[in-house]
Formats: sequence, structure tokens, C-alpha cells
Amino acid sequence: MAQLIVRNIDEQVVRELKKRAAAMGRSAEAEHRALLEEALLGPPKGGFKDFLRSMPKVELKRSKSRPRRVRL
Repeated sequence: MAQLIVRNIDEQVVRELKKRAAAMGRSAEAEHRALLEEALLGPPKGGFKDFLRSMPKVELKRSKSRPRRVRL
């Protein structure tokens, strides 16, 4: 596998890369690879499972309101 070294990157770009990586649940290096692949090769052509895995992790909170009534 080849390696790339990218020098003289603006600090703001690095911060945004790290934020995006954290939101996707992966390292900055893995996010960098994913961005390059998508930019040069297009979106990944994996299955639905891969699509779901690529989504950012979101914490869902339960509503504290009363449950609604269901008519039978």
C-alpha cells in the first residue's frame, strides 16, 4: 500500500478533519483516506450494511412526555 505525506495544512482544516472523524467514529487518518477515496473514486459502492456503518453515530434521547394513547 502506498503512503502519502501532506505538509503545510492549515490548522483549521486539521481541526475540521478531526471533528468530522470523531463524528464518524474513526481516526483522522481513516477519515482522510475516506475523503480522498470519495473525492477521487466517487461514493463507496458497498451494500446497505456499509451505508449504515458510514453514518455518524447519534445519541437518541427518550421523550419525558406521557405516552400517547392508542385506540384499538
